[in-house]
Amino acid sequence: MISAGEFRNGITFELDGNVFQIVEFQHVKPGKGAAFVRTRLRNVITGAVIEKTFRPTEKMPKAHIERKDMQYLYNDGGLYYFMDQETYEQMPVNESQLGDALKFVKENMIVKVLSYKGSVFGIEPPNFVELEVTQTDPGFKGDTATGATKPATLETGATINVPLFINQGDMIRVDTRTGEYMERV
Repeated sequence: MISAGEFRNGITFELDGNVFQIVEFQHVKPGKGAAFVRTRLRNVITGAVIEKTFRPTEKMPKAHIERKDMQYLYNDGGLYYFMDQETYEQMPVNESQLGDALKFVKENMIVKVLSYKGSVFGIEPPNFVELEVTQTDPGFKGDTATGATKPATLETGATINVPLFINQGDMIRVDTRTGEYMERV
């Protein structure tokens, strides 16, 4: 059991028959009245985000999420295939279960496959990935000091904003948690 006063980002717990992960939390102590915890929760099965407040003494059962390292192999229509690193067993996962997490994942990359009671509900790519820029407008000399950005399409098909000095064919590092450009590699 976990009490609302112990909430931290990323903690998963069961509530009303569903499993939620804490996206954001804030302990609030108003000048008048009792303290409370304001949260934004993501349903790990459906992906829906809700806002809910709790009393700090409320207790919920903690949900155990299994994270297993698997290698992304390929996709075939709406199915994405992952291989267990120990048993070499391949597991198909429906595209609707993966959401946006796949936009920074290339073939043969190791990801964490997330499941709850044997049911896969998503993946966690590595925090930082190196990807090639496949399409972007050309930059101009002297554009580096302005801090401006331009859209760039990566080899996985994702589009992010990059500094003006990044050109087509450059390898860049991307933070998969925020989808932001980090540096040129």
